[in-house]
Amino acid sequence: MTDPDAAATPADRAAGTSVPQASASPTSVAPAPVPGRPVPGAASPLSDGEWHRLHPMTPLFRGGLFLVVIIGIVIANLRERLVEWFLPGLFVDVPPGAVPPDPVDYVLRNNLLVVALLVVLGVAVILVVLFYVSWRFHTFRITGDHVEVRSGVLFRTQRRAPLDRVQGVNLTRPMVARLLGMAKLEVVGAGSDGNVKLEYLSTVNAEAVRADILTLASGAQLARSGRSAPPRGSRVSAAASAVSEGINGLIVGAEHPVAEPASVVHIPVGRLVASHLLSGTTLTLLLMIAAIVVGSILGTPWVLFAVVPTVLGFGAYWVRGITRALRYSIAPTPDGVRITFGLFTTVTEILPPGRVHAVEVTQSLLWRPAGWWTITVNRLSGRNNTDTTQDQFTTVLPVGTRGDAERVLRLLMPGMPESEWPVVFADGLLGPRDGDPYTTTPRRARLLRLLSWRRNGFLLSPDAVFLRRGIVWRKLAIFPLARAQSIALHQGPLARALGVASARVHTVMGRVSGALGAIDREAALVLFARAEAAAVAAAASDRTHRWAGAPGSPEERP
Repeated sequence: MTDPDAAATPADRAAGTSVPQASASPTSVAPAPVPGRPVPGAASPLSDGEWHRLHPMTPLFRGGLFLVVIIGIVIANLRERLVEWFLPGLFVDVPPGAVPPDPVDYVLRNNLLVVALLVVLGVAVILVVLFYVSWRFHTFRITGDHVEVRSGVLFRTQRRAPLDRVQGVNLTRPMVARLLGMAKLEVVGAGSDGNVKLEYLSTVNAEAVRADILTLASGAQLARSGRSAPPRGSRVSAAASAVSEGINGLIVGAEHPVAEPASVVHIPVGRLVASHLLSGTTLTLLLMIAAIVVGSILGTPWVLFAVVPTVLGFGAYWVRGITRALRYSIAPTPDGVRITFGLFTTVTEILPPGRVHAVEVTQSLLWRPAGWWTITVNRLSGRNNTDTTQDQFTTVLPVGTRGDAERVLRLLMPGMPESEWPVVFADGLLGPRDGDPYTTTPRRARLLRLLSWRRNGFLLSPDAVFLRRGIVWRKLAIFPLARAQSIALHQGPLARALGVASARVHTVMGRVSGALGAIDREAALVLFARAEAAAVAAAASDRTHRWAGAPGSPEERP
């Protein structure tokens, strides 16, 4: 397939200007793509509906650094063997059993330094050419309808994310890329493995592109939002500006040009470390260490081989949990809730309104004396179920006080009426109390919830279903009815004999469970009927998925 961006000049690529489309010849294998709807008033010159290339250093960060490290390790450990394989006649004069000379000493002794440098230069040129070709064929465009990326030389890949289905936009800055002023932009789609990644862009361009995507996803036109595209100027000045921004990014890093809103929650480092110490992971790690000590004393080496790797894995997980939560901040923005976390790799995600399907506030028994809580959500992450990194996008508050939890919940659920907040905090988190509004497990079925039968219950409001569970691990799950998929009732033989049933609110897959057992059968039937009607009404009136578009406006889509 002919590359439609082949006519771009170096100044065009440095300035981020549009690349003219090449016309398809009659003998083309595939027709040229139809240009997307242009974006008026874009904040970034990359959001003009035309095809653009990523940062020139993208191939190096996507695989080049890893390749260089692997080659260096192989050469450092197997250089004599490699010389023996590829140059078998080099050491023919070496007596049998003698150690062959070092290849570097051999090159210097025989005045082959120029030849060796030419070989290294040739390999470097080949790698640069491969990286350049990969970069040339990796393009993207942002139109008024979608974000599209295509890549590949022999095998072409094309991914498209409709803007009206965007679940969020994440900005990831690995440590090395952050030093060079680069960032990875990830547009979160609605399906499994449906994300579109722009890796890498300069941090300034990534911030501007993310603002454009979120504005378009909100249902508002960019021209109406008051944003204007920066002047492009000449190609020479644009290229000089790009080089200057790259040098500044190398010196001051990526954090300098990024405007971070003030966080509503501040987590002290001591609290963060203490919360990890008072966790089930730490207890498991201590038990394994005790098993290693006992095994060493009793002389059972198989314990060491079986438990030591697991302890190392748990220890790495424990440390990674702390470093990931450092530099945590959460703040409101016009496009949703902005969450930033990570010490070495900084991740900034925007969670738009209407993308939270469930919220759960949890407090373990070990945290109760300190009054700490954690908040997790169910959301569409656009990743595979086997992707272990999706858990980091479900925890919106690693640890916080009751006041911190209240502020975060108000950010995540801004449409909840003020009259319902006592149901969340006084009755939901700390209940039950006198005049408890929750419908709890009846006394006749208390054996099914021996410790928590007074607390185990539900509450239905016009906007959400509240599920309160646990006495050792206090949990309150909130399910917005506009996002609920369905509600189911279950009843086994024992529950039928006791006159109770189990209910489940179905939503997207995640860490928040919608199951609640041992509730009165008649109360469960009432919940089923009323929740069905309330969910239909809430979904019909919900406009949070197009939060900036007025009802009935041309920008709003079903």
